[in-house]
Amino acid sequence: MERFDVVVIGAGAAGMMCAAEAAQRGRRVLVLDHARAPGEKIRISGGGRCNFTNLGVHPSRFLSDNPRFCISALSRYTPADFIALLDREGIAWRERTLGQLFLEGSARQVVDLLVRRMTSAGAELRLSTPVRDLSPAEPGFRLVLDSGEVLAERVVLATGGKSIPKMGATGYALDVARRLGLAIVEPRAGLVPFTLAPDFLERLSPLAGVSAPARVTTGGVAFEESLLFTHRGLSGPAVLQASSYWREGEGVTVDLAPGVDLMAHLKAERGRAGRQSPAALLSDLLPARLARTLAEAAEAPPRLGDCNDAALARLSASVNAWTFRPAGTEGYRTAEVMLGGVDTRELDSRTFEARRVPGLHVIGEAVDVTGWLGGYNFQWAWASGWAAGQAV
Repeated sequence: MERFDVVVIGAGAAGMMCAAEAAQRGRRVLVLDHARAPGEKIRISGGGRCNFTNLGVHPSRFLSDNPRFCISALSRYTPADFIALLDREGIAWRERTLGQLFLEGSARQVVDLLVRRMTSAGAELRLSTPVRDLSPAEPGFRLVLDSGEVLAERVVLATGGKSIPKMGATGYALDVARRLGLAIVEPRAGLVPFTLAPDFLERLSPLAGVSAPARVTTGGVAFEESLLFTHRGLSGPAVLQASSYWREGEGVTVDLAPGVDLMAHLKAERGRAGRQSPAALLSDLLPARLARTLAEAAEAPPRLGDCNDAALARLSASVNAWTFRPAGTEGYRTAEVMLGGVDTRELDSRTFEARRVPGLHVIGEAVDVTGWLGGYNFQWAWASGWAAGQAV
């Protein structure tokens, strides 16, 4: 029977970071993954360029039932630390909007870097190797693989969440945690497009593919980025961000002309360009198809000069305060992350060790900590993996 100091289950961002740190401390480390290749979510991230962190990382940009849990790891391993790692390896990167950092080249560079770091330090990586059973042993844990049994002093659950199942994502970490008696914050899809009711969707179908700047508000939180109309509903960065705060049955308010008091603008233009159509006027602020659809939905008269104040109020509300109730979301199929996970009250915030199962650590997406869109979740993976790697 093989024996290891540490077995990391999951060769993703958090798992490989943890394995490298542990191996560099002289620990005998085995990394297991049921997939045929490591770091598949890294490979597809950021359109293949890997949005690897964000300069605006702050605990307030992470969702959790315990907002303070993430502070320790994020303060001990920062975006500057990962940037320094890339710089040492000569991997070029650049900043895009809103503090988002992307590679200049392929995301495979990060995958290769992580694999190289852990294997050069002595960690062993075994792919296409599912864990059939995991149970406490004395001391440590017994893992059953197709090739036989493995004993480990410590086990790290780093298998991520349920998002993007076509990449092999499962709820494995949550299943193991539940079986070992750990509490779970009910998981749900996050950073995910909204779906709309069939009749509502039919009215908006001509807008599929149209994108516009917007301010999307729900759950008391607002995000101002782009919005995209799709064949199923609404997507785009502003919608994905808001989706993490939305709860079933709640409404969503969209301002399609953020920063513009449309009512005041319409009144001024009514006196100056009364012969102009409302749709034509709106097209100065919005994509033409969207302007026409909103004008028709507000039942605006053909000419701006014919619009009374009530008509202008309907039109401005359809732009500045368009409110609707989503039918739901597209779910884990297209979600970028899973919200919820292992309850942080079960874990030590410095070591990620389970308080009730000594020797078991849970990191990354499997923990009830979820970041905003834009590199935050990778930084959580690096930070939680690094922190656990110092402790296992």
